[in-house]
Amino acid sequence: MKRTGLTLSAWALCACLAAPSIAAQAPKSNAVLFENVRIFDGVADSLSAPSHVLIVDNLIQRISATPISPPEGAALTTIQGNGATLMPGMIDAHTHLMMSTVPMMDLLSSDVVFAAVAATRGADDMLQRGFTSARDLGGPVFGLKRAIDRGIVNGPRIWPSGATISQTAGHGDFRLPNELPARPGDHGYPERVNYTALADGVPAVLQRTREQLGLGASQIKVMAGGGVSSFYDPLDVNQYTPEEMRAAVNAASNWGTYVAVHAYTPQAVRQAIDAGVKVIEHGQLLDEPTLKLMAEKGVWLSLQPFLDDQDSIPFPDGSVNRVKQLQMTAGTDNAYKWAKQYGVKIAWGTDTLFDARLATRQNAQLTKLTRWYSPAEILRMATSGNAELLALSGPRNPYPGKLGVVQEGALADLLLVSGDPLADLSALENPQQNFRVIMKNGTLFKHLK
Repeated sequence: MKRTGLTLSAWALCACLAAPSIAAQAPKSNAVLFENVRIFDGVADSLSAPSHVLIVDNLIQRISATPISPPEGAALTTIQGNGATLMPGMIDAHTHLMMSTVPMMDLLSSDVVFAAVAATRGADDMLQRGFTSARDLGGPVFGLKRAIDRGIVNGPRIWPSGATISQTAGHGDFRLPNELPARPGDHGYPERVNYTALADGVPAVLQRTREQLGLGASQIKVMAGGGVSSFYDPLDVNQYTPEEMRAAVNAASNWGTYVAVHAYTPQAVRQAIDAGVKVIEHGQLLDEPTLKLMAEKGVWLSLQPFLDDQDSIPFPDGSVNRVKQLQMTAGTDNAYKWAKQYGVKIAWGTDTLFDARLATRQNAQLTKLTRWYSPAEILRMATSGNAELLALSGPRNPYPGKLGVVQEGALADLLLVSGDPLADLSALENPQQNFRVIMKNGTLFKHLK
């Protein structure tokens, strides 16, 4: 017994002696100190006075008009702002990362790994354009999100919808005409790889919605009306019955999240609102009474600045898709005018599809909003406003924490921009030259000294 007691005492002594060594090996905090920056905080109409901002690990720890002492023992990087603008990382509220840079027929005919490789490069490019968060409204993006979150590849935070839920001959039905009529239980390629999920009837809608939630969807995307890029559906058609739409809404609500719907017309939007949908994607053909109703109900409008210009998807002249495109873009000015007039909650996104050149125009599509809004309104929309929309995912939000603002305690997604974007928003159009720092979650992905 005496020998055992001595052994235990020896172990205790070793443990005590080892404790300081173990503590000394504890990982250090990473700190980044921005000195002499002017801040657009995501909310205000003007920049702050010269300030200093301390980031510790992935959070904004302190903002001060006087110099800040970094925490002792932290691995510190100091960045001299020299009066540049520190602002929140930007948020694109309507993306399709698996479909944005590859032509449609390549997506429909190629191995999904090809699309994934292209999307990996596209995600990195998006981050380098200053977009630290993206709400993905359709496509097999779960794997890409996982790879980004694990640090295997670079890209924005992703709020995934997974496959879009569509009725037969709806906006998500990309089967070729020679594949119809379909055999019972048969699934085309877009369904097999989770670009889209065709569902007719309440039980099928419930099943497909629950499948996407099970795979990790942070919100659900349902096709509620006709679309430009799809083959079968004119823009004016309503898609899904009220019962089918309510089934998707109820399934999402049971998981603590919401349904966003693709819709352009008053009829499709009103049916969706009646079913409890919280976000309308697009809405270019809405009339004034419907936009007023959306404001009264607190329904979001995720509207894109689609015009017949260089940012249009290049559908062939005379094609059905081109005709629908012109019909849709003709309503954009009125949609923005009435949405602003009635105070509708507006989100901004690009919805870029099938064209690598268009994807590079992401920043320019944001600055295009000067047609309807001031620079301060635009920057709020792309930061704190879109962050408010992301928060609708509730417990399904994959990145808990405050985004879209430069505030103490917020997640450190930040850009350091040369000049004053509130005075000259066009500075955002050249991120390669004008973005000195791109930070996501406290990590520097770009630092021009």
